Amino acid sequence: MNNKIDVRNFNFYYGDFQALDNINLAIREKQITALIGPSGCGKSTFLRSLNRMNDEIASARAEGEVLLDGKNIYADGVDVVELRQHIGMVFQRPNPFPQSIYDNVAFGPRVLGQARKNTLDDIVVQSLQDAALWDEVEHRLHNSALDLNPGQQQRLCIARAIAVKPDVILMDEPCSALDPVATLSVEDLMHRLAETYTIVIVTHNMQQAARASHYTAFFWLGKLIEFQETRKLFMSPQEELTESYISGRRG
Repeated sequence: MNNKIDVRNFNFYYGDFQALDNINLAIREKQITALIGPSGCGKSTFLRSLNRMNDEIASARAEGEVLLDGKNIYADGVDVVELRQHIGMVFQRPNPFPQSIYDNVAFGPRVLGQARKNTLDDIVVQSLQDAALWDEVEHRLHNSALDLNPGQQQRLCIARAIAVKPDVILMDEPCSALDPVATLSVEDLMHRLAETYTIVIVTHNMQQAARASHYTAFFWLGKLIEFQETRKLFMSPQEELTESYISGRRG
């Protein structure tokens, strides 16, 4: 199985504070990797480092390498806008634009110049189908996206992310604002998307990590404590700290 992303000797700082300490991690292609750990352990910082979202923070500084298909995304001259076309992001709370459902999905392709209407129509339909939302919205594409329920809005945000055909989808606690039924719907969707995309998800819900991911990385105080196949990590963790956390004795 190929590695889509290789993280090597990666450190990350907010000013003088070191948020990530010498992270080495290989993210497998077309698999779902879950990042778990207590609040403040660095997992969201790590996720955002994978498409340089942290660049927006003035005091942020990275050391080491993050290789996407063998190329360091932190190398000089990397086009961050182009990078984020290849590595998309879905945020914790659904954040549809105050536009129509159609225009939300078409936003990225329009920015990239794929503006011919027949092409856009095909992209919108395919993206909504891939996000398991088409059957629910096909007759109201020009209604406001804000009229959708939270679970539908999150699937719309996923459709918006995949409309530009990324290689990787990052998801920062994408189900934390959803009810259990919508959560399971998004988890089912992730499994279908993993046939095409590499997915990395941050979750506080260890049951979700166990259900939805192929690999799990456990972070603690900015360090990567353990990384292995999800089933093995939950059934027979190699580190005592991992076992204490997943059993509820620490964290």
